[in-house]
Amino acid sequence: MRRRHLTETWLVLGVSLGASAVWAVLSLLRKLTAGQPLGEQTTAMNSAVTPDRPWLDLAYQLAQIGLALVPVALALHLLTRDDPRARFGMGADFTKPWQDLWRGVLLTAVIGIPGLGLYFVARGLDLNTTIAAANLGETWWALPVLVLASVQNAVLEEVVMVGYLFKRWGQAGWSTWRIMLTSAVIRGTYHLYQGFGGFVGNVVMGLVFGWLYTRTKRVGPLVVAHTLLDVVAFVGYALLKDRVGWL
Repeated sequence: MRRRHLTETWLVLGVSLGASAVWAVLSLLRKLTAGQPLGEQTTAMNSAVTPDRPWLDLAYQLAQIGLALVPVALALHLLTRDDPRARFGMGADFTKPWQDLWRGVLLTAVIGIPGLGLYFVARGLDLNTTIAAANLGETWWALPVLVLASVQNAVLEEVVMVGYLFKRWGQAGWSTWRIMLTSAVIRGTYHLYQGFGGFVGNVVMGLVFGWLYTRTKRVGPLVVAHTLLDVVAFVGYALLKDRVGWL
């Protein structure tokens, strides 16, 4: 049973965030060998695919968001196959919306403010690229899609990296601290495409989120916090990039 659980988790990661970690490492190696300091390079996120055909670009964006949630459905399917109430056990439900909301808002401030400072320090030390967080152009659907992308990122990462993995690795006999550290390091690794600052910041975020989850057994606040952090980053960048020079 222990081996089955471990094999299952690595397969789920292999078709989701584990694969993202591999691509992120390769992306970082490409940037490190480009002959230009990381601080002078830019990482573009949420980019248009067919900017000359906005209707098709919207279809691409929505398809990417939808397909990225398939591993969430897979993880929940695997858990509920053993326990039909598994999603309630991890707090992936709407039974405590106000509690999840206020905890998520508080967590946003705890993570977001120091994280922004770390980003600027890392960029100044040439340890991180400049993040261009939104590049969808001037379309009517750009901001709604950025919000949807924020929700998708949050649901994918928190349900898989915390709710699912903490359950399965616990069933495999791993200690709480081993689970927290492994999950946090993987989270940091699939952000390496941003640079070393992105890695460190997301490892810390993973440890904080993991610790809170062990106390509450609810991914709801984590999803709220992660969504708000990404909305501020994506939508804020889209609205301010032409008005604020240091972005």
